[in-house]
Amino acid sequence: MNPCKTNKMKQGDRIYRTFNSSSLMIILIWLQLITINQANAQQYDILLKGGTVIDPKNNMNSLSDLAIVNGKIVKIETNIPAKNAKKVIDVTGLYVVPGLIDNHSHLFAGTVLGAHANGEYSVFPDGFTFRTGTTTIVDCGSSGWRNFKQFYEGVIAISHTRVLVRLNIVGLGLSGQELSQNVADMNPEMTAKIAKEYPGIIVGIKTVQWQGKEWTNVERAIEAGRLADLPVMVDFGKFWPEDRPYQELVLKKLRPGDISTHMYKREVPLFDENGKLLPYLAEARKRGVFFDIGHGLGNFNFPIVVPAIKAGWWPDAISTDLHAEDVNHAMKDLNNVMSKIMNMGISLQDIIKMTTWNPAQMCKRPDLGHLSADAVADVAVLRIVKGNFGWLDITNTRMTGAEKIECELTIKGGEVVWDLNGIAAKEDYKMIFK
Repeated sequence: MNPCKTNKMKQGDRIYRTFNSSSLMIILIWLQLITINQANAQQYDILLKGGTVIDPKNNMNSLSDLAIVNGKIVKIETNIPAKNAKKVIDVTGLYVVPGLIDNHSHLFAGTVLGAHANGEYSVFPDGFTFRTGTTTIVDCGSSGWRNFKQFYEGVIAISHTRVLVRLNIVGLGLSGQELSQNVADMNPEMTAKIAKEYPGIIVGIKTVQWQGKEWTNVERAIEAGRLADLPVMVDFGKFWPEDRPYQELVLKKLRPGDISTHMYKREVPLFDENGKLLPYLAEARKRGVFFDIGHGLGNFNFPIVVPAIKAGWWPDAISTDLHAEDVNHAMKDLNNVMSKIMNMGISLQDIIKMTTWNPAQMCKRPDLGHLSADAVADVAVLRIVKGNFGWLDITNTRMTGAEKIECELTIKGGEVVWDLNGIAAKEDYKMIFK
């Protein structure tokens, strides 16, 4: 072979290989740039765009967009580019708030008649929560240390809603009013032991349905709370004004962080003979005692609640006392209770605080109830509907108003779990057939 030709071939081969390598490198760099650009263009899983964000913990009430990645809130800003999100949900004209927390419910559903513990009076949570924007709900005393594990396995562990628990001081929980009087089953040590085994799930101790004139139930619940380092919620049960005054409960027995529920119950002394709020109420709140609505079947009369709110006696937490008997009565659901309070003159900002950050603090769960960066992406999107509406109290008395709260969309842990009008849908079905 001609040496000159061979050298030319080798030189051409080197040029070809050099060109080929350079081209490959350019192609690889180009592909990498495309990948980076695509990643940058879709860095958010969900973008809620155009809504008014209300986050009481962070003193936020402004028109902003909210971005979610991997189940976490990553950014709240105005005008986040839509091109940077995989899914954009238009929430113009709506309110974007932390996932709601219902601070009082009964969820140990089962077949036992006359009971909340594994009983007919409790309800499974998922059918009642997401549709109202509720992502966290607190069961209050349905189970005790003896049957909590059954409650955990049969309800809590299989629910999509985050279920927290205040453990009943009675070992068998709410297994009927007669068993709720069993002092021998009020064991602070065993109650605290079980509570410590489920940190973050068991968030408090509860006493309920007590009929006696003594303080035994309250004292043992508080002892369990002390041992477990958890707050106590008290449903006062039967009122004995001379022997066991309610004022003593909130001024002496309860500790800072403890909770009095059913705050508007008819028997709670609220007003003096001139219709003025009794001064012990402000004193109790100053001590750090929290007050919870717990609407239920028997704890919400307009002739009591309306003047109390107008006088400034507001709840720390708006809650339902959700159970099988009140969902078709005056209570209905959390949005309904919130709407009643709003139409009594409390602002939406304050109502959101009473259903998010306040109950999160009462549960000692500061990771919940807000929209801070890196917080779990539990989000409710609410609509204020204008019109002529009516609400009932527990005596079937009517109150009217011009606004009500409706949940449009619920996101839990970054996943859409309720979408009333399909605003998170991929496309309208009519577009498929065009």
